[in-house]
Amino acid sequence: MNDQEITRLRERLAERAPGEFHFPEIYGPAWDRLYIGDKVRIGRTFLEAVRAGRFPGVEDTGRKKGGGRVYRWAG
Repeated sequence: MNDQEITRLRERLAERAPGEFHFPEIYGPAWDRLYIGDKVRIGRTFLEAVRAGRFPGVEDTGRKKGGGRVYRWAG
């Protein structure tokens, strides 16, 4: 995940109200056009970036619901 992508995702997060979300919600509509392998890779990269603190205010809840990992945005 390059700096440009991180900036884009941070901007999308800033537009959201605080609360729980799934990664595809902030990735955007292009998510549905990705191959499953790309979704897995990008999702894993986002999880690692969250855990590394690259997305301040985002927390991995450690649970899955509705087919994906649940994150919490503090706003």
